[in-house]
Amino acid sequence: MAVLGRVAILQAIQEGWIAITPFDPERVGPASVDLTLAPTVRVFRKVHQVINVQENTDYRELTEKVRVPEGDHILIMPGETVLGITRERLRLGPGLCGWLEGRSRFARLGLMVHISAPFMGPGIDSQQVLEMSNFGPAALAVHPGTAICQFVFQKLEGSESYAGRFAGQTEDSF
Repeated sequence: MAVLGRVAILQAIQEGWIAITPFDPERVGPASVDLTLAPTVRVFRKVHQVINVQENTDYRELTEKVRVPEGDHILIMPGETVLGITRERLRLGPGLCGWLEGRSRFARLGLMVHISAPFMGPGIDSQQVLEMSNFGPAALAVHPGTAICQFVFQKLEGSESYAGRFAGQTEDSF
C-alpha cells in the first residue's frame, strides 16, 4: 500500500476518486491535504457519574453542541477534550483509505487534534470528527478556519467500502 504524493492526490481528485468540498488546491502538500476546523464544536458537559464505554454509548448524550461566532475561538483548557469537525467533506473511492493526523506545529503547543481513531476507511463520504485535547500547560485558543489537521491518502488492495455507524456524518448530524 502506497501513500499518495501531491501529483497523485491532484490526479485522483481530477479523476473523481477523491472529492473534497470545499476544495482549496493551496492546501495540498507533498503527501497530504490540510483540512480546516468548522465553527461547530461539541463540549463535554460536567458529568458526575461513570460513563460506560460500550458499543451503544453515544457521545452526543454527554456533550453540548456549540457554534463559535465568526472571528472568535474555542478555549481548550489543559487536560480538556472537545470534539471538532472539519469544514471540508471528504469522499474516498473504494480503492483508497487514509489517516487523519494532527499538524506538528500545533502538537508542539500541546494540542492533540485526532488522538484516538485516525484511520478512515475506503468509501467514506463525510466531514471528519476531531478529538481535540490539550496536553500542554496553558489554555489554547483554537480558531475555526485554521488548517488544523491533515489527511494522508493511501492506496488499498481491494475495493471495500466503509458503511459503519458514522457514514455520511456532517456538521449538522455530528
